Amino acid sequence: MAGSMSYCSPCPVSSSYAHVNFRQIHNDCLCHLYQIKTDIRKFPRAKCSKGLRVNAIQSHPLTSPRPWKTVENVDIFPRQTHRFCVPQSRDTPPKRDTGIASEKDWGINLENEKVNESGVNEDGSTWYKESGEDLGENGYRCRWTVMGGRSADGSCEWKEAWWEKSDWTGYKELGAEKSGKNVQGDSWWETWQEVLRQDEWSNLARIEKSAQKQAKSGNGAAGWYEKWWEKYNAKGWTEKGAHKYGKLNEQSWWERWGEQYDGRGAVLKWTDKWAETDDGTKWGDKWEERFYSGMGTKQGETWHTSREERWSRTWGEEHFGNGKVHKYGRSTSGETWDAVVEEETYYESDPHYGWADAIGNSSQLLAIESRERPPGVFPDMNFASTSPQFSNPTPPENDDPPIPPPPIPFDE
Repeated sequence: MAGSMSYCSPCPVSSSYAHVNFRQIHNDCLCHLYQIKTDIRKFPRAKCSKGLRVNAIQSHPLTSPRPWKTVENVDIFPRQTHRFCVPQSRDTPPKRDTGIASEKDWGINLENEKVNESGVNEDGSTWYKESGEDLGENGYRCRWTVMGGRSADGSCEWKEAWWEKSDWTGYKELGAEKSGKNVQGDSWWETWQEVLRQDEWSNLARIEKSAQKQAKSGNGAAGWYEKWWEKYNAKGWTEKGAHKYGKLNEQSWWERWGEQYDGRGAVLKWTDKWAETDDGTKWGDKWEERFYSGMGTKQGETWHTSREERWSRTWGEEHFGNGKVHKYGRSTSGETWDAVVEEETYYESDPHYGWADAIGNSSQLLAIESRERPPGVFPDMNFASTSPQFSNPTPPENDDPPIPPPPIPFDE
């Protein structure tokens, strides 16, 4: 969805890496329960949106550093409905790298009346469904529905919640949360939100979309977590980003990226990825680009560190807006380059998915009805004053993997 970017090589020397296949990692205690699909690939290099591809500078032949390690992209859990759970449930684990789902994908359908139902199925599993409405100050209203189920022996559980919120300031929120676990002990959690509000600084209408997802194997050997967000305002300002974490046996990896557009032609994009193994080996890649009015800069670093070796390569570009680009860089193995070349500068000053798209795909959010405001009563525009009765979702306790800062490879 919005925010996805294609991979490219920003560094004129990155093509010198030797590609190797990392040993496929098998989880013996899970393989008899379900098949793990692996996508063994090179740890991704920098992302950009139709970014400028930089050709190698022929006058600077370079030696190859230590081969780049690989990171596995693993779908830990298959999407399936377990036969011990209530058939009406949607207890399917989330998928990795799928971004923020649409309103239609969640299919939120709130009850118009208060509901409090429960029952027992023929196989002994139980289920429940509750719905209601909470009211508060400043016209606050929250309509919600919560449903769930549990197998007879308690080994399988699922829960799903839907809600919509509004108040007299014009605030509207549509959200959903679901979680579950299966008989193998695998667990997952996912939440999704859309918000329409007035920006407290600019007074412009603003839409925010977000999602968090995580899954964890029963034995704790594999797991992943993702946080996605998108923000838009009526004048074209846009921000998008994601934080990701994954673990499989002795290997862990992280990724963070972001995009910002000011609506007047300025753009900032950045990516930071790194990984490590239990033996202390670490490697990573990061880059950043800033452009405005045809001029800008790009810079980045690729690094690797282990008990035997420490290596880093940095690079940069200055785009002058006149068809000339200054390219420079160096590495700890003695590589250097510095040249001004004639090259076209290309970047996208506007997001491919912006305010108009966000509005057009948020019809259910916009249709939320606020409580009727009595004559002579005015809304309190202190945006921090509203205290929701239905609490916002949080990950299950002790299950939220950390998103630490990138490890520092070494002191130069």
